[in-house]
Amino acid sequence: MSYSVQIESTDHVFQVDEGEYILDAALRQGIALPYGCRGGGCGACKSKILQGDIEYPDGLPPGLGREDQKNGFALLCMAVAKSDLVLQSHELQSDTEIEVKVLPCRVHEKIQLNHDVVLMKLALPKTERMQFFAGQYISFLLENGKHRSFSIANAPHNDEFIELHIRHVPGGWFTSEVFEQMQEKDMLRIEGPLGNFYLREESTRPIILMAGSTGFAPVKGMIEHALEIGMERPIHLYWGAWAKEDLYMHELAESWTKQNPLIRYTPVLSQPAPEDNWTGRTGYVHEAIMQDYPDLSDYEIYASGPPAMVYSGKDEFVKNNLDLDYYYSDAFEFQK
Repeated sequence: MSYSVQIESTDHVFQVDEGEYILDAALRQGIALPYGCRGGGCGACKSKILQGDIEYPDGLPPGLGREDQKNGFALLCMAVAKSDLVLQSHELQSDTEIEVKVLPCRVHEKIQLNHDVVLMKLALPKTERMQFFAGQYISFLLENGKHRSFSIANAPHNDEFIELHIRHVPGGWFTSEVFEQMQEKDMLRIEGPLGNFYLREESTRPIILMAGSTGFAPVKGMIEHALEIGMERPIHLYWGAWAKEDLYMHELAESWTKQNPLIRYTPVLSQPAPEDNWTGRTGYVHEAIMQDYPDLSDYEIYASGPPAMVYSGKDEFVKNNLDLDYYYSDAFEFQK
């Protein structure tokens, strides 16, 4: 059994399954309701129940006062629906509405993806979650006053951990520390989410994603979010790399095309190794896009990766009629 939930201010409607937390159902379907801890303690997801009935299977949340409960307010992260509902709740529309937090975290897991990229999962305190849009980034706040920024590689609905793809930059002291010294359970401090590079869900334009190297991380989050919410817009991912081993999640990208026929994937290698036996596209990734799409006037493009790739795309795509209002970019300025 499922129930229908309507947001009064926007008329958006989503479905919540029997026994499912209302906030979980909303995020699963791309409804960006505000939240903080997702554990009933902070009150950030407080909304007013205008019609219908809810209950708390785990008991009254500590962040909901008796007076709020008496006045019809509920904490959606711990509430389940017992009927169809109408809610008075704010929906987040842009990155400026999401709270930027400074939080401690610990290294939960490190996985070597190839010769120079590691997947790092960060765990936040049990009483905290970080709400973000697919494609945003976090910054490590370091003891020397410096910071190092990395894109979030997971989708917003899957926020138990923060997933990062970190490439070892030759001579880079922080990435060298990540690869050579940092261990699971090590403690760090982060700030986020940050940035205005995120999927514009209100648009109806077909999407082209252009990733270079670990610029794959934020577009991974975007595609996983699009799959989760059932987005019905065509998405074409181009991933540019030097050699085949640099396509460190090639099989995952291929699997998306099998999950949804609206998703296409084109890897492009600039310097394939002889042992790659590469028969796919070669050259610069932005040139491959221009060859495939001589008219970009109806598209929006998200570009993430090395500055040379991002800026070349901005300069060149206008020749194929791209409106630069629909060119969203995140240039990775590699810092030592």
